[in-house]
This record gives sequence, C-alpha cells and structure tokens, in this order.
Amino acid sequence: MLKIEVSNSTRETQGRRVSMMADALIGSEILKIAADIRAITAEGKSVCNLTVGDFSPSEFRIPRFLEENIREALQRGETNYPPSDGMPVLKKSILGFYERRLNLHYSLDSVLVTGGSRPGIYATYQTVVDRDDRVVYPVPSWNNNHYCHLSGAQGVPVVCASDDAFLPTRTTLERVIKNARLLALNSPLNPTGTAFTRDALLGICDLVLEENARRSRADRPLYLMYDQVYWMLTFGGTEHYTPVGLRPELAEYTIFVDGISKPFAATGVRVGWVVGPPDIIQKMSGFIGHVGAWAPRAEQVAVAKLLSATDHVNGYHKEMKAGIQARLNALYAGMTALRREGFPVDAITPMGAIYLTARFALTGKRTPDGSLLQTNEDVRMYLLSAAGLAIVPFQAFGMKEDSGWFRLSVGTVSLKELDEMFPRLRAALSALT
Repeated sequence: MLKIEVSNSTRETQGRRVSMMADALIGSEILKIAADIRAITAEGKSVCNLTVGDFSPSEFRIPRFLEENIREALQRGETNYPPSDGMPVLKKSILGFYERRLNLHYSLDSVLVTGGSRPGIYATYQTVVDRDDRVVYPVPSWNNNHYCHLSGAQGVPVVCASDDAFLPTRTTLERVIKNARLLALNSPLNPTGTAFTRDALLGICDLVLEENARRSRADRPLYLMYDQVYWMLTFGGTEHYTPVGLRPELAEYTIFVDGISKPFAATGVRVGWVVGPPDIIQKMSGFIGHVGAWAPRAEQVAVAKLLSATDHVNGYHKEMKAGIQARLNALYAGMTALRREGFPVDAITPMGAIYLTARFALTGKRTPDGSLLQTNEDVRMYLLSAAGLAIVPFQAFGMKEDSGWFRLSVGTVSLKELDEMFPRLRAALSALT
C-alpha cells in the first residue's frame, strides 16, 4: 500500500497553505465543548448534556407522517436531482402554510428551498452583502460573527442586555443602523429562547423603513434578514410576530429564513427555505445552485405533504411542545429554587425555542481544590467536572464579558436526567467558597 505523507519540513518551508479566510476561520465553539464532555463520560461520570441545539430521537422523534412519506417517496424512486430552487409542490405548500399560519401572502418566485436553514443564511449574506459592507446583528446570537467573516463583511455587533431579554431594541440599533447593508435578527432567539414583543419588533421595523426612506435611489437598501426557524416553538402567552406582518411595506426589504429542523425535530432531514423579494430570491437561487446546497428530493416531497396536513402538524406540536415546555419549566423551576436558597444563580422565563438562559455568577469563587473561578470558561469546566452539567457560555455566541450567562438546551435530555442533575449542581455550588 502506498502511504502518502507531507513532512513538517515541507510545510515549514512553504508559504501559507490555505486562504486567508480559511486561515482565520474559527471553528465551532460548541464542538470544542463536546470534546470535554466525551472526556468526562469516558471516565464513567454522568453528564446532563445541555449544550447541543439538537434533538435526541429517543426524546423527540420526527413526525411519523413525515417519516412514512419520506420512505414512500424513496420507494417510488424520488432519488434524482430536484430543481435547484426547490420542488414546485414544496414551494406551493410553504406558501399555503405561511398564508394559514402567519397571514403572509407571497408569490411562487419568492420562495427558495435549501438543504436546511444554514445555507439560507449563508446565501443571504453572499447575495446582498459585498466585502466591507456593514452587517448589524445582536449579541448574543448564533454564528453571525462567522458569517461576516465568511463573506468579508464588517460585523457590527450590538450587545444586548438581560433587561431586554438579550434582544435588540430600536434604541440600541438607532446609533449603528446608518449605512448598514444588512440587519440580522432571530426570534425566538438562539441562544436565549426569548422572543420579540409586538411593540419591540414594530419599533425596529419602523427604523428599517425610515433608514431606507432616508437613502437616495443611488444608495443600496438596508435588508432585514429574519431567521424564524423556531417560530412554531413558543410557550405560554408568547406570540410570534413577523416584520412583514406588522409592516407590509417591509416585504421588499425582508428575507425570511426558515425550515423544518427545529419545529419538527428534523435537524438531519435537511429541508429549509428562504422567502423574500423575487429579485433577491432569483440571484440567491443561482448561488445555491452552484454550491449544490439542495434539499434531497424525497424529503422535499414528504415535507410538502406534511405542511399541508394541518391535523398532523397540530397533533405533533401538541405533544412535542408539551415535552419541550416541561423540560424548560423544570430547568427554570430548579434554577429559581436554587436562587431562593441563596445561591448566585438566575434564569429568564422561557418564551420559545429549546433554550433556557441561565446565569451562574460564580466568578471570584474558589473550588474545593483552591482554584479561583475567573472566567465563564472556568465556571463551565467546574460545573462539568463537579456537577456533570454541560452548558454553553455566551462567549460562543459573540459575547465578550464574563458575566456568567449560559445557554441550556433541552432537546436531548429527559426529565429524569434533569431531576438527577439538580442535587449534583446544588452540591457543587455548596462546595464553593
């Protein structure tokens, strides 16, 4: 067998072997945390893993209706290339779904089907943003800093406060929106599980309209990318609002990114879509076509049937949302109980998605071995080793300060695992001095 090797001396004598973009690209912070979890579990310790924004099929399975229709489509031979912009039957089904559920009315040429929601976000950046364009996004938020790097954009992070549920407001955006090319929003928000109120989103919508009205015909417009992949997962009295639903005149500037990954626990099925102005969608379709980020044909056919099957969707969500809310409520109740006992922890009432925002204000504390907790990373590692609690610091979502805020994700854990974790957490907190 021929073994191919490149010696270190060869690498050292050559110039940079990758592009500047790839050389400076930062990998997923959450994947790094996963390595720490594997090391702990390899030692035989129990870990309550609240890190991954995913679903365990043992806890949340995809709809049986969807599963059966994927199987039937494969058996019929739906295995060749789909149209690069999506199967017409799925695009029509998405439009009907939006009309019934969101009162949004779009034409067929306003829809682009993608292989999951991520290509839709990336395609939005690549289609409307030029190198050095300003992209405004809230912090914490998921991956906008990385998409700015990939597209060469000038990222303008807007740090949001817990008092505002870590969401931007008109006031926080007013000072940075001038001459921006893209405003990236997400509601319900990853990582916080919080959602815009009607008034808060309305204020931002009016700001976008005012900024576009200020620009001359020669100026390029400001676009609003609205990632609403969690919109079907809201709880309690929380209601989901859309920019175009509140201000219809925003339709020419708004790009919706959506998909089945979160609301149907179908992260591996890879069907997403983008809805927006037809001229933008046309160019975006060309980009997706060249990249090849198409959703598989059989899955597209099955999703088209699912979105049109109102009773199946409602029945599935009744059970799924109850399961997610039970886990979020258990986490929130456990955290507030610890706070009442005097521990320096806190949490924000869950509103949507699969996330709880929790604070572990433990910096300055000493562990039983005398180590000083100075950063969120120190806190994360201590809770993992001492309590078997795996969580993600907000630094993974663009935050710089070590303020003690973390994302806790419930899609892969059972209620039993959460119940078993809290005594370990209480003991770990009690051991700090």
